Amino acid sequence: MAFSADDVKRLRSETGGGMLDCKNALEEADGDFDKAKEILRKKGVDVAASRGGRTTAEGVVYSYIHHNDRLGVLVELNCETDFVARTDDFRDLAQKIAVHIAGTAPLYVSKDDIPDGHDENPKEVALLSQPYVQDDSITIEDLVRETIGKTGENVRVRRFSRFELGR
Repeated sequence: MAFSADDVKRLRSETGGGMLDCKNALEEADGDFDKAKEILRKKGVDVAASRGGRTTAEGVVYSYIHHNDRLGVLVELNCETDFVARTDDFRDLAQKIAVHIAGTAPLYVSKDDIPDGHDENPKEVALLSQPYVQDDSITIEDLVRETIGKTGENVRVRRFSRFELGR
């Protein structure tokens, strides 16, 4: 299946991938838009793996207050540079994670944080293992990896706090 420059532009705007990466993904997927998105998502995983050891000393503390003023979340999201911390993609990720935490009330950032001897299901209590509330086909960890692929920097959720009135 053939694709046009507009298809590459559309894929780029939806994924944040580089122009050449989007073109190559469409070629590899024979013009199938959904397959191309999946290819770019996997490429983000590869980028995430190569960035994993890099220091994340910059970032944001993002706050979310639910519309009824009875629930609030603070999340610390780290990256490598303040330049990336100011991008829309990074701030959008922080907002998505904060809203997700408000809705799902995880107890830990990752499954590695679950204390020994506790037999809790990581998909229920570990933020990064949970299916994303707005698209349960991906996890929060997948969202983080997508942002790593877009920004080219290591990104990690350092910590969060969830406050609910009366609890």
